[in-house]
Formats: sequence, structure tokens, C-alpha cells
Amino acid sequence: MRASAVVQQLASKLYGPIDSFTYKGFYNFPFGKAPRANGDQYKKIWEEAKAKKHEDIDAYEKEIGYAIDQNWMHELALVTQIVIKKSDICYQHGRLLYSTLSKFIADNAFKSINILETGTARGFSSLCLSKALKDGNQAGKIITFDVIPNDTKMYWNCIADENGPQTRQQLLNSYKELLDEYIIFHQGDSKFELKKVSFPRIHFAFLDGAHTYKYVMHEFEIVKDKQLKGDIIFFDDYTPNIFPGIVKAVDEICEEYKYHKKVITVSNQRGYVIAQKQ
Repeated sequence: MRASAVVQQLASKLYGPIDSFTYKGFYNFPFGKAPRANGDQYKKIWEEAKAKKHEDIDAYEKEIGYAIDQNWMHELALVTQIVIKKSDICYQHGRLLYSTLSKFIADNAFKSINILETGTARGFSSLCLSKALKDGNQAGKIITFDVIPNDTKMYWNCIADENGPQTRQQLLNSYKELLDEYIIFHQGDSKFELKKVSFPRIHFAFLDGAHTYKYVMHEFEIVKDKQLKGDIIFFDDYTPNIFPGIVKAVDEICEEYKYHKKVITVSNQRGYVIAQKQ
């Protein structure tokens, strides 16, 4: 047996228990051990979210020339974005991600593109990105990081909880074709796990992990040497009154590393930055 194979076998035996211990809290129903609402309650929140108008995003889609099928996005959001929480429900980043990536695909001629995401959650953003790849007939892979495991059954604080605990894969079973073709789920804290994955280039990144200055800068450290002119980083939660650390990090990154910064503010609770390397 080759030495490398021996090392891999040893690493796999050690990593499993270490991983389970490090992230044990995320294996034990992190969103609660019972459904937090019934289907009617989730649908009421969904209808309210769908009814809201977002003129800035309408204008962006018109400017870019690409827009996601909103019926498709709303159906996805019902399972992956409609939750019980104190802050407003807003999943308009799905529209922005789709439009921005679709324009990026149209403007380039890459055989395949690499997309990095931090903060998988229930998979909404990854699927919006994968739909842009599919609709654009673009080969590529989305590798997405989160501390929440992919294959552990749990309640997700969503409408699907009526069917009992499910894995993320089961939760997203209706989108299996996109999952299989484009998405790689990786469990772990981005602070430690990103450095373990080798990226020849990161054409497009969506950074939505831990919402602190240090975490954003750490994630950017992995991305910055893997991007060329024209490549994009999409930052979520660029909201000064709620996440000043994110705002500080994004402003520093764009100024020091020569990224053109486009800010789109949806409300006093949600803002986004689309940063393109110059």
C-alpha cells in the first residue's frame, strides 16, 4: 500500500471522531427538537415576504439584463428561507446572485467556473447560483461551507418540519438534479476548513459565514490570491447599524485590493455588496 494511502486511512480514522466532537452541537437539533410552527404560519410569513416590492433590485435586474424566475425562487424560499425569527424575512439576495452570476457567465467564455460559498444554511443561495449555471449552460462547481451537517436528520425551522426530521439532502430532494450536477457540501467552520481545500481559481464567491470583521477578513484571505480581473465577491449583510464589522471589512477589501463596490440596500436590515476585481 502506498504511503499516501496509509496516511489517508489514518486521517479518516482520526478525523471522524474529532469532527463529531468539534461540531457536536450542530448534530443535536441546532434549530430545536420540535417544529416551531405549523404550515399555515410559515405560509402566512411567505405570502407577506412575496408581496413586498423591491424597486432597487428590479432596477438592477433591468440594468444587468438577467432575472431569475421568481415563481421558482419563491417556491424554493418557502422551504429554505421562511423561518420563525424576530427580524424581517428577506431573500432578495437570491435575485441578485442569479442576475450577477448570469451576467458573469454571458460576459466570459470559461469552460468551467469555480464558486465558493460560506454559510450554506438550508441551501437557498447555492441553488439560486446553480440555477444560473444551468440556465446559462455553464459547467461549474459550487463548494459551500457550513458548520451544520448535510446528512444528519434534524428540524430546520421551516415548513418541511411537518414531515419530521430530515437531512439537508432530503429537505432539498425536489432540486436533486441541480444538487447532483453543481453543488458540493462541506461541513466545518470556514476559519479552519477553507485552508484545507485547494482552489486553482475562485471565479465567484458568496461570503455569508460568521458576521464579524475577523471572519470576513479570514475568508477573504483565502479568496484574494485566487481571483483575477473581472472575478466577483458577493457580500451579504452589508448593514452598518447591525453588522458594522462586515461593513468595515468590505470597505477595506474593496479599497486596498481594488474591487469595484456596488452597494444595494434593500432595507435598514439588509444590504449587499457586489465587488468586482479591477
